[in-house]
Amino acid sequence: MNTSTNATVEQPATAEHHVDPTALGLNATAWVALAMIVVIALMLWKKVPGVIGSALDKKIASIKAQLDEAATLRAEAEGLKREYEAKSAAAAREAEEMLTHAREEAEGIVAKAKTDASALIERRARMAQDKLAAAERAAIAEIRAKVASAATAAAAALIEAGHDKAADKPIVDQAIASIGAAARLN
Repeated sequence: MNTSTNATVEQPATAEHHVDPTALGLNATAWVALAMIVVIALMLWKKVPGVIGSALDKKIASIKAQLDEAATLRAEAEGLKREYEAKSAAAAREAEEMLTHAREEAEGIVAKAKTDASALIERRARMAQDKLAAAERAAIAEIRAKVASAATAAAAALIEAGHDKAADKPIVDQAIASIGAAARLN
């Protein structure tokens, strides 16, 4: 079937027109606008903007109070920081002064110890010299005593060898006479 037809197929024409519903003579857009006006009027009548404004004012006042408190706390913190920095600097100066004073005391103690040590060495040296001098004097005295004892013994031996009783008699008589004369004078 090969029939060619030049027939055009016509589409059925629908001429329907869309109609917006209306109520009381107002379409949907008008009703939405009217509802918005009523809501806004109710909000104004109940003073909602004032309530919102006062709530916002309270919130602003609260935030401002918090900012003022934060500024006060910051000022106090900065004051404490300056105070502690001053205390820290004073403590550092005091520590430095203590260290300087301790060094000076230590130097003084070392100098005094050196002086005391040199004085002690001098005293000990003098004592040693005095002991040596005393020992020397004692040795000299002992030597003199020994020399005197030896001289006396040698003189006694010489006298004994060179004198007899007859030679001693005039010397003894003369010594007795001189003792007697000295006793009369006193």
